[in-house]
Amino acid sequence: MNIFRLAGDMTHLVSVLVLLLKIHTIKSCAGISLKTQELYALVFATRYLDLFTDFISLYNTIMKIIFLGSSFSIVWYIRRHKIVRRSYDKDQDTFRHYFLMLPCLVLALFIHHKFTFKEVMWTFSLYLEAVAILPQLVLLQRTRNIDNLTGQYIFLLGAYRALYILNWIYRHFTEPHYVHWITWIAGIVQTLLYADFFYYYFLSWKNNEKLQLPA
Repeated sequence: MNIFRLAGDMTHLVSVLVLLLKIHTIKSCAGISLKTQELYALVFATRYLDLFTDFISLYNTIMKIIFLGSSFSIVWYIRRHKIVRRSYDKDQDTFRHYFLMLPCLVLALFIHHKFTFKEVMWTFSLYLEAVAILPQLVLLQRTRNIDNLTGQYIFLLGAYRALYILNWIYRHFTEPHYVHWITWIAGIVQTLLYADFFYYYFLSWKNNEKLQLPA
């Protein structure tokens, strides 16, 4: 554990809390992609298969439970909550996210550290997380107007991954033989997908204007 890893984890946690705050208190999921949230739920479900078999630390276990529980809670809210689901824009959230799953699974079957079920599923979760934000970014481009909480949620998600890259750089120079190419490449791809959003986020902050993405 180092300061970059801890900051990344906390940023990721805050991003989820921001989204849950919006959904629970405002009773609205406007601007939120159900497709992206379903992909994140699948990411955590396949990544944390070792939750009940391998104990690393209390911190690690608690974080796994939080991310699993929050991701499935968000999907439930959007799909089932009698008030929240009315604000879901199904007509705009049309990205075919299922087409992201199969290529990620095939890639995980061929490019992995070890050919075991848990390892392949863990690798699959890395590949899928790298592209899971795509339906959300497409939805934001279609709707263009982005409320503050949604903008903060996306920004924090991108910041979490950027902080993890700093964590990997730190560990590479401080830990002997620390090399994880699959994790690094997936993380870099994920961060690059946020580049356009970051640009317009900082522009809106600098000019004190409402965040808008070009169509």
